Amino acid sequence: MMAKYRKKPVVVEVTQWFKHGDHPAVRYFRRPDVDGESLCSKCGIRFHDHGWIDTLEGGHIVCPADQIITGVQNENYPCKPSIFEATYEAVQE
Repeated sequence: MMAKYRKKPVVVEVTQWFKHGDHPAVRYFRRPDVDGESLCSKCGIRFHDHGWIDTLEGGHIVCPADQIITGVQNENYPCKPSIFEATYEAVQE
């Protein structure tokens, strides 16, 4: 039988990334096997306008408008806007 769990409420810091310089953990996306002028299959924007972030699970491409989340272990990772909106809500301080 499969058990069900609810995610613990955890407050995270978030920055929406649009361009280089928006978040210190995101660096330029450059790979020799990917033409920077080619378009990303996830967002349709050219790869020269993307970023790269190192996470605990390895590196990930950052598309413009992705949210950069700082997690409970001070790690950073990208999250697509639609997933972020369905998963998180603003905290009133």
